[in-house]
Amino acid sequence: MANSWGSLLQDEQQLEELAQQAVDRALAEGVLLRTSQEPCSSDVVSYAPFTLFPSLVPSALLEQAYAVQMDFNLLVDAVSQNAAFLEQTLSSTIKRDTFTARLFDIHKKVLKEGIAQTVFLGLNRSDYMFQRNADGSPALKQIEINTISASFGGLASRTPAVHRHVLNVLSKTKEAAKILSNNPSKGLAMGIAKAWELYGSAKALVLLVAQEKERNIFDQRAIENELLARNIRVIRRRFEDVSEKGSLDQDRKLFVDGQEIAVVYFRDGYMPSQYNLQNWEARLLLERSCAVKCPDIATQLAGTKKVQQELSRVGVLEVLLPGQPEAVARLRATFAGLYSLDMGEEGDQAIAEALAAPSRFVLKPQREGGGNNLYGEEMVQALERLKDSEERASYILMEKIEPEPFGNCLLRPGCPARVVQCISELGIFGVYVRQGKTFVMNKHVGHLLRTKAIEHADGGVAAGVAVLDNPYPV
Repeated sequence: MANSWGSLLQDEQQLEELAQQAVDRALAEGVLLRTSQEPCSSDVVSYAPFTLFPSLVPSALLEQAYAVQMDFNLLVDAVSQNAAFLEQTLSSTIKRDTFTARLFDIHKKVLKEGIAQTVFLGLNRSDYMFQRNADGSPALKQIEINTISASFGGLASRTPAVHRHVLNVLSKTKEAAKILSNNPSKGLAMGIAKAWELYGSAKALVLLVAQEKERNIFDQRAIENELLARNIRVIRRRFEDVSEKGSLDQDRKLFVDGQEIAVVYFRDGYMPSQYNLQNWEARLLLERSCAVKCPDIATQLAGTKKVQQELSRVGVLEVLLPGQPEAVARLRATFAGLYSLDMGEEGDQAIAEALAAPSRFVLKPQREGGGNNLYGEEMVQALERLKDSEERASYILMEKIEPEPFGNCLLRPGCPARVVQCISELGIFGVYVRQGKTFVMNKHVGHLLRTKAIEHADGGVAAGVAVLDNPYPV
C-alpha cells in the first residue's frame, strides 16, 4: 500500500515538533500506562506508545473484518457449548501442556457438577493481518482470536482524537475527518451491563479480576467508568482476594467480601505465570458459581491455538454452524494455513515442510499475552528438539502471513521520533450475550490497530513491541 504521509516523514525537525504536540495531546486524552518502574501506582504515569500518523488500511478489508465478527462470536460460543469437540480437539494437547490441562480439569469438574450459570457473556477480539497476495492485492487473514482479557478497548477509544489533532496541526482537515470514530470500551461495557441485567439482582456487583501489578489500568478503568455511568458498581480484586474472601451459598451464588457478584470479568488468568495453587482454587470457585463469567472456562479453551487449528479443517465449521453456509464462507475466507503437530503422519509432514522452508511458518504454543511464538532459526531449533517428542502436540504450525511494510513514526517514552518500516495488525472487538439457548446480543463494537517495526516478529502493546494506531481507510 502506498504511503500518503511520505513527504511528511522526510523532515526530521517537523517530525520532532509534531511528536511533541502528539504526545501532549495523547496525555490530555488519557492514552496512558503506568510506568514499568511503578506498575502498582498511578502517581507517575506515561503515555502509551503510539504512531505519529494513522496507518493506511484498505476500506474493503476493514469492512470484511467487521462483517465476519458476528460469525466469530457465534462460532466461539458454539465451540464453548460443544464439550465433545473440546475434549477431542484438546486430548493430545492436555497430555503435554500443563496450563491447558489445568484449565481443562476445571472445565471437566464444572460439567460434572452441572453448570450453574445461565447467562453467558463473550467479549472477544479477533486479530488479523493483511496478507500480500501474489498479484499484489491485500487479503484479510486471521492471526488469532482472544477470548479472555481482550485489551486496549479503552485506549483505542481515545487515540482517534490524537491522530485527528496531528492532521489538523498540519492543516489536513479533510484527512482528519476520515479517521473513524471508535469506542470499544462503551460496547464492551454494554455487554457486561446486559449480562448484569439478565442476572437479575439490582444490588449485585461486577467483579473485575485484576493483577496487582497492572500497567494497563487506564484501559480497564474506561470500561469500569462506562459501567459506573449506568449505576453498575465494579470492584477490583486479585485471585488471592477471591481465595481468601470469596464464597458460594447453597444456590451457588458468588459472594466476595460479603457482596453478591453478578458478573466476573477476567483481566487476569490467561498465562501460566498468573496462577499459583491458591489462584487455581479461586478460579475453580468462580467457575462453579452461577455468576456470569467473562469468559467461562469453556470459552477460554475455545480461544486456544489448538482449537483455532482444528476449526480450519475441512468440514468442521459446517458441523459447528449447521445450516449457515454464508457464515462458514465468511469465516473460512479469513483463515491462514494451520497445521496440527499431533504424533502421526500428518504432524510429521507439517514438521518436514516447516524445516524445509522455515521462512514460511510460525510455531505457536497454547499461550496468550504476546512474545511466545517462534520464527526462523529459533523455530528450526525447537522443531528439531520436539520432532520425536509427544511435547510437540502442545504446539501448532501456522503459515506466516506476509504483509507489505510501510513507513511510520513510532512514539515511545524516552525514545527519539524516528521513521521505521512497519506492519499493522487489526483487531475487531466482538460482544455477545446468551441466555440459556437464546442469543440476546451479538455485535461488533469497535476496532484496534496496532503497529510494530518489522524487526519485531511477535508481541503486542502490553508486551512492549507494538504501539497503538488508527486505520486511515483508503
